[in-house]
Amino acid sequence: MGKRKEIDGSASVPAFYGKELRYKREAAGLTLQRMVDGSFYGASYLSEIEHGHRRMPLDLARHVDRVLETDGFFARRCDDVRKARANVYAPYFADAVEMEAHARDIEEWSPMLLPGPLQLEPYIREIIHAFNPTDDETIVQRKVASRRARSWAIEEPEGPVSWVVFHESILRYPIARDDVMAEQLAHIAAVARRRRYVPQILPCNAGAHPFMMGSTFLMSFSDAPPVMYTEGLYSGQIIDDPGIVTQYQQAYNRLRAAALPPKVSLKMIETAAEEYANGTHARRRERSSLAEEQLQHGH
Repeated sequence: MGKRKEIDGSASVPAFYGKELRYKREAAGLTLQRMVDGSFYGASYLSEIEHGHRRMPLDLARHVDRVLETDGFFARRCDDVRKARANVYAPYFADAVEMEAHARDIEEWSPMLLPGPLQLEPYIREIIHAFNPTDDETIVQRKVASRRARSWAIEEPEGPVSWVVFHESILRYPIARDDVMAEQLAHIAAVARRRRYVPQILPCNAGAHPFMMGSTFLMSFSDAPPVMYTEGLYSGQIIDDPGIVTQYQQAYNRLRAAALPPKVSLKMIETAAEEYANGTHARRRERSSLAEEQLQHGH
């Protein structure tokens, strides 16, 4: 039997909540499995809650309160845990981040920006300043740290298998300085070459395609039905209706079919990184601007 893992209740509100749950469960002499009997959840799911890795769903909290006779304690504290996560991530994104940590597979469409877990600090800062220009440095640092904390999902071997399709315009129309883009794209190529992360580029001339909308990602799990998360500028939504998720999955399959093959896409990313690094991209922009200016003046 493996060594029992202690829970540090001071680490976060979810960890404090989970430690109290374990204490009450063990005081009642119940195993994880007996605790979830009669609910729609598994023992491993409850264990993740006890360790502060998942948020307690309200229906499970009510079930726990009934079994442990805790007079609604865990149901009342559900909202505290949700608010604690919202202090780190946008409220609409907190649950999606939690699910991401436990996904077996992730399939993502990114039309305007590189996927969050792949973003390096300089690129992240450009996005933050564009979306929230009034944020002070303390807030910016917290947002950078929270986004980089998600990097393991794509960069580490134990992360989920990830398949990301993003639009070619992300490579062609930079949102940051050339040196930042060079470092960022070289990082993506390096990650793709060393683990189970597959990028595909949807070319600019692909024409009409599914997902002509905000960013989207689908998550599959070993012990739960798949879900989809879609995000706009200042809002997001988790969709778990099986029929709708299936429709999105079919649309994503068509999107992948329209995108360039993985090897071609990876080579395109590496070439773009080199062009930003050696100044080729800047010179091409200058020539393009000069040509447009001459056309406007009838030359």
